Amino acid sequence: MRAIRAASAALLGAAALAVTAAPTAMAVNNTPYDFNVTPSTVAAGGRVTLTAGGCPSSTTVTSAVFDTVTVPRNGAATAVVDWDARPGAVYTVNFNCVGRTGTLDLTVSGGSTPTAGSTRTAPPAGVRGGEGGSFEGMNAAEIAIGGALIASAVTATVLVVRRRSTNRQH
Repeated sequence: MRAIRAASAALLGAAALAVTAAPTAMAVNNTPYDFNVTPSTVAAGGRVTLTAGGCPSSTTVTSAVFDTVTVPRNGAATAVVDWDARPGAVYTVNFNCVGRTGTLDLTVSGGSTPTAGSTRTAPPAGVRGGEGGSFEGMNAAEIAIGGALIASAVTATVLVVRRRSTNRQH
């Protein structure tokens, strides 16, 4: 029995390692700084946010797919991906902070290139919880039917509870 438990634990451990292991084909950030490109996949003409957390000074970011960008100390900057970027291509993004460099990958999504209008985002706003599409106005018949359904549900609940309590008395 112990052998089965040990084998099960070993297999589960190996499966957990296999699932959580990072792919080796990705570009690696081998610096003490937290370089990041968000999102890592973007359409041609889209915007990416570049961050360089922990860098003691400004960071210079270069890539073949956008102009050189300077990220302020512990800050973020935005870069616009070139419109002529090849869909499906993976570009290297180079970060340089005080002589320490790091590289990350940026993938250009495939498919059709977006139009200028499709890359705009709506300004943040509250949730539009409103009335939905089912409320048109007050209809007395619907209100009466709804009230009758609620009343019958409450009455049925009271009767079932009373019947159970009277049957259980000894």
